[in-house]
Amino acid sequence: MATILLQAAGSIVGGLIGPIGAAVGSAAGAMLGYTLDRALLNSLRHDEGPRLSGQRPFTAEEGAALTRIYGTMRVSGTMIWATRFEEDSRTERTGAKGGPRRTTYSYFANVAFALCEGEIAGVRRIWADGREIDLDGIEFRVHRGTETQAPDPLLLAKQGGGNAPAYRGTAYMVLERLPLEPFGNRVPQFHFEVMRPV
Repeated sequence: MATILLQAAGSIVGGLIGPIGAAVGSAAGAMLGYTLDRALLNSLRHDEGPRLSGQRPFTAEEGAALTRIYGTMRVSGTMIWATRFEEDSRTERTGAKGGPRRTTYSYFANVAFALCEGEIAGVRRIWADGREIDLDGIEFRVHRGTETQAPDPLLLAKQGGGNAPAYRGTAYMVLERLPLEPFGNRVPQFHFEVMRPV
């Protein structure tokens, strides 16, 4: 809109000088109007980053066998509990001041994996999609599989006091707010190095 108005105004002002002045004034007014239109439209534009339309359902196998471990062994965990993905959004301006806004989304998962039957000493390392992951930035809890273990605090918070299973006699690990961006916004295939004294 500003392009048309300033182009006409430039043509009128330049027309006072002559036909060449009208052409130069029209061009200068059009350029100034274009710059104003771009600044105004960019400040109102809002881009959205990629977003998950829906979480793929987890699959479970009723009555799947749990392994028994003696010594130290690498096992694949069996997912026994999960919540819907948590979505965080962040909106910021891109480019210079007054540039377009862009909203980016990041996703987190809360999951529990059964490791083996019986009591273990601990978990030494974890692999996700075949690569060892650094546990410093991840909040996790290992439940050793005792017959007196209490339910995990996250399961208690999500399920409620009387509904949270303790999984007594099963060693399991809970990963809380696991960032999914490094894994393509999905829960990766996990392997755990579990230690159980003989």
